[in-house]
Amino acid sequence: MIDPQAKRACIIGAGFGGLALAIRLQSAGIATTVVEARDKPGGRAYYWQRDGFTFDAGPTVVTDPACLQELWAITGHDMARDIELMPVMPFYRLNWPDGVNFDYSNDDAQLKREIAKLDPGDIDGYERFLEYSAGVFQEGYVKLGSVPFLDFASMIKAAPALMKHQAWRSVYSVVSSYVKSEKLREALSFHTLLVGGNPMTTSSIYALIHKLEKDGGVWWARGGTNRLIAAMVRHFERLGGVVRLGDPVTAIGTMGDRASDVTCASGWNESFDAVASNGDIVHSYRDLLSGNQRGQREGRKLMKKRFSPSLFVVHFGVEGTWPGIPHHMILFGPRYKGLLDDIYTHGVLPEDFSIYLHHPSVSDPSMAPPGMSTFYALVPVAHMGKLAIDWSVVGPQLEKRILDEVGRRLIPDIHNRIVTKFHYAPPDFATDLNAHLGSAFSLEPMLTQSAFFRGHNRDDVIRNFYLVGAGTHPGAGIPGVVGSAKATAGLMLEDLAG
Repeated sequence: MIDPQAKRACIIGAGFGGLALAIRLQSAGIATTVVEARDKPGGRAYYWQRDGFTFDAGPTVVTDPACLQELWAITGHDMARDIELMPVMPFYRLNWPDGVNFDYSNDDAQLKREIAKLDPGDIDGYERFLEYSAGVFQEGYVKLGSVPFLDFASMIKAAPALMKHQAWRSVYSVVSSYVKSEKLREALSFHTLLVGGNPMTTSSIYALIHKLEKDGGVWWARGGTNRLIAAMVRHFERLGGVVRLGDPVTAIGTMGDRASDVTCASGWNESFDAVASNGDIVHSYRDLLSGNQRGQREGRKLMKKRFSPSLFVVHFGVEGTWPGIPHHMILFGPRYKGLLDDIYTHGVLPEDFSIYLHHPSVSDPSMAPPGMSTFYALVPVAHMGKLAIDWSVVGPQLEKRILDEVGRRLIPDIHNRIVTKFHYAPPDFATDLNAHLGSAFSLEPMLTQSAFFRGHNRDDVIRNFYLVGAGTHPGAGIPGVVGSAKATAGLMLEDLAG
């Protein structure tokens, strides 16, 4: 039972970061309420059920399960009692237009065979790259992944280790210094796209993802990512926490330099000792704190920063089962750098694309009706600040082009087999998630927008207002936002104890 005299906290948004923070606060005896605008928890990990198919909005790649297990372990509970995580092998199958496949996993012998298919001379280079990845993993994730950067001095303190690992270089540049095969360079650098980063410009620190996956594996939550969210909610409520769904926050009230209360669209209003936002960072400041000069100023400042791309996702259910199509595939297009330039720099809709194809029913048949399969095909697209097009017109056209490509490369009669389909475009991110410019990953992960240069876990002016999630340190992805929750919880518990 929570002490009626306990300090009270409100968390805006029930995404992975918000729920992880809520669990940590509630576990420590802070009476915590999570307020979510949508009808279901999850944020970007929303889901739909249509015609017997379950479609996860994402994210669908679960890495570093230990960071999730810790949320249960801090109160002596076992995550496995609430959700089953299933290993995915291979982690990804990468496929190029010339028909070459590359199965990426942490099975060393198998991986070396895959590398040898591309270029036997790159095996030694890959080993050296792994050593590099282990080094940046230790510095960038183990040491700094859940540590708040509240002042420039903290950045200076971290700088020597970052410089030692040439953090100013891009992931692609560093990978290219170790291996010669262009296909292997693409295979070892595409991961930054999963957190919104351009492999050609994202800091080489993000090469840590390889060590993260090698040590922790890649996992799938039985029933979908949505069931992992449901397990977090169940655990939070078990501890005495409260979740309010379907009631968007309209304002964070302030008194002087302190957040005082939260108001929702329904008229619900309550006072709190601390408020944290797991919402979009621009929306949190510009809209929810619009009644405070700090909110207006910070909102304008944030809008000048570089935001990561949006996504166009085609969800579809088909007749038949496809045991030859693994859980995760990357269907590379004919271009790599040129395609990235179109998305990140030129802001055009390219004629070609690379597709992340998600096929959960091959691991977990419960995601589709018997004898059928669930898929989604995802392509990065420029955000709405760069790409000004009418998605109501372009969306159906792009959906057909993507399905045509999946059909050409994997499922020849795909259009005849489709039972249900729908797409999710940049305006949907903007409308459903208040995502600035429809960005799918918040601030672009560049060195100049990392650590101290991202949103701070605790606001500099409103001293009991906090951030959690993709817009703050360390960034997007499940381990990133769960790490941000650990950093933010540490600050909040310290402040609330004072």
